[in-house]
Amino acid sequence: MKILHTADWHLGQLFHEYDRTFEHQNFLNWLLTTINVEQINVLLVSGDVFDISNPAAASIRMFYTFLKNATKENPDLQIVITAGNHDSASRLEAPKPLLESSNIHIIGTIEKNSDGSIDYEKLAIPLRNRLGEIKTYCLAIPFLRIGDYPSIPDSTSPYAEGVTALYNQAFEYVQKIKQDNQNIIAMGHLHTQQAEISDMDKTERLIMGGVECVAATAFHDDIKYVALGHIHKAQRIGGKEHIRYSGSPLPMSFSERNYKHQVVIFELENEITSLKTVEIPVTIPLLRIPLKAEVLEQVLEQLTQLPEKNNDEQAPYLEVQVLLEEPEPALRHQIDEILKFKNVKLARIQPHYPKSKSTSSESSPQGLLNELKPIDVFAKSYHSKYDAEVPEHLMKLFQQSLEEVNQTEA
Repeated sequence: MKILHTADWHLGQLFHEYDRTFEHQNFLNWLLTTINVEQINVLLVSGDVFDISNPAAASIRMFYTFLKNATKENPDLQIVITAGNHDSASRLEAPKPLLESSNIHIIGTIEKNSDGSIDYEKLAIPLRNRLGEIKTYCLAIPFLRIGDYPSIPDSTSPYAEGVTALYNQAFEYVQKIKQDNQNIIAMGHLHTQQAEISDMDKTERLIMGGVECVAATAFHDDIKYVALGHIHKAQRIGGKEHIRYSGSPLPMSFSERNYKHQVVIFELENEITSLKTVEIPVTIPLLRIPLKAEVLEQVLEQLTQLPEKNNDEQAPYLEVQVLLEEPEPALRHQIDEILKFKNVKLARIQPHYPKSKSTSSESSPQGLLNELKPIDVFAKSYHSKYDAEVPEHLMKLFQQSLEEVNQTEA
C-alpha cells in the first residue's frame, strides 16, 4: 500500500490581496500527476483544505474537480480528508454520503453516541489493498475544538491532555477490532510541542503560551505513521521518521519563503518502507529586497535594477524592506513609481525603525498602562516604534479624536 501525505492547501487564500488560483491549480495538477506516476493507493489530506470557513464558489469547484479527476484516473484510489482550524467542519463534510461511494472519506466533526461518548467507529477509516482486503485502519482525527475531546478532571492542561486521551481511546478502539496483520496510522491537525516554526510567522502563532501544544507521546508507538497538518514547515517531530508534518504546498507568508514545500510518500506493509519527500515545484517565487532593511535611497536603487515587465503570470511577489528614521508619507508612491514597469508583484512594504534607546525605567512597573493617560500611552507607543517624539500635527489629531470619543461616551 503506497500512501501520499499532504496538508494545508488553503485553497482560496489571497496573498496580500493577490489571487492565488493560478498557483493552487498548478499545485493540484502537479499532485494529480504525482499520484498517477507514483501509483498512489491512499491520499491523506490533514486539514485546512480551504483558507476560510466560507470559501468562494471557485475554490469549492477547484477542490471537487480535483477529487473527480483523481478518482476517475485512479479508480482504486482512497482519499481521507480531515478538517483543519480554517475549515468549516460541517460544510466540508456535507457531501460525505455522496463522496464515500467514490472511496473519499471526509471527517470534519467528532460525532457522539446517544450517551455522549465519542463514536470512534466513525473516526476509524478502513483502507483496503487492490484485492479489497482491509490492510490498515486510519484514525482520521480533525482539528479538535472544545467539547470534541474527553474532559480530564483537575487537569492543568485540559486541551493537551484531552487530545491525548482521544488519540489513546481511538487507538484502543481500533486495537480491539483489527486483525493481527492490519496496521494503524493516524491523522491530526494540531500543534506539537517540538514543532519548529519561524519566529516571524504570524500564520502559525502559538496559542496561550503553548498550552494547546500536544506532546508526540500522544501517539501510541504502534501507530505506524502520523500524518500531521497545521504547521506549514515540513518536518519530523521528536526525531521520529513516522511522525511528520508534510508542510503547506505554498508559502502562506514571507516568513515561509525559505520553507521546503513537499509531500511525503511511503509504502506500508507490516512496516514503513521507501519513505521519501517529493518537493513541490514553485509556481510564483517570493522575493525580498533587500534581504536586510537598508536606507531608502539604497533600496530604491536596488529596485531600479529589477527586470522590466513582460506580463509574466509567474512574476515574483515582492516584499520591500526599508530602514527609516521616521514615517515617510511618500514611501509607497516612490516605490510604486519605480515598480510600475518592473516584472514583480508588490505585495508588502515593511518599514523598519531604529531600536528605541528608551531607558529601563520607562518599562518599569511605574509605567503601567493603567496609571497613564491615553495621550501618554500614545506618546510612549510612538516613541517605542519610531524612537522620536510625536510630531505636533499628529498630536493634535490624536487629541481631537480623543475629545470626540469622550463626547460620544458622555
